[in-house]
Amino acid sequence: MSTMSAKIVHISIDRSWTDVYDYASRPENMPFWASGLASGLTQDGDDWIAEGALGAARVRFAPRNDFGVIDHLVTLETGLQVHNSLRIVPNGDGCEVMFTLLRLPGMTEEQFAADAAHIMRDLKTLKELMER
Repeated sequence: MSTMSAKIVHISIDRSWTDVYDYASRPENMPFWASGLASGLTQDGDDWIAEGALGAARVRFAPRNDFGVIDHLVTLETGLQVHNSLRIVPNGDGCEVMFTLLRLPGMTEEQFAADAAHIMRDLKTLKELMER
């Protein structure tokens, strides 16, 4: 597979990166801010199962770490695997939250833009929760 187009979707949050990482990295908190996982996640060994519009998806998260990495591999029922890169990076007393969106093969420019907008909405929700 050739290199895909990518877009970094990010937002600044006025809260320490460790607080944001601690909250955002917990799969049980994701339904509160990641709307694609609004139905919740059920743990299955090292993986988590999410029910969505495309059926059940298996999600494997990076282990907790000291670097703000919340990468996760999503495997759809079709077998398609999507690597989602999510980072929490210190910025002064606050942080930057960055999601790398990859344009999958067959995805139109409109679908890619809609995915980016969806991710930004989720990051804004996370920002609102963390800045309360």
